[in-house]
Amino acid sequence: MEFVEYILYIGYALLIIGTIGAVIGPRVDNPLIRMLNVEVPTVGVSLIFLAYDEALALMTFIAVNAVLSLILIRAVILDVEYKENE
Repeated sequence: MEFVEYILYIGYALLIIGTIGAVIGPRVDNPLIRMLNVEVPTVGVSLIFLAYDEALALMTFIAVNAVLSLILIRAVILDVEYKENE
């Protein structure tokens, strides 16, 4: 088996296990930790793009994911501040 196939299978495993873990996994009260649990399938998707040599898709996915992570972190912070003021 070639190195690229290992990367592909690791990507699939991370995608499946990370998705199941984020959906069914342990109940976490902290929304920031819940959001970080979604990052595991994200790494899996990135590895799949890397294995298929889709450089443009990989770069786009990483850029969009970085921006979305910043937006979600800001939303979590605002939600916590809103709940503290009530």
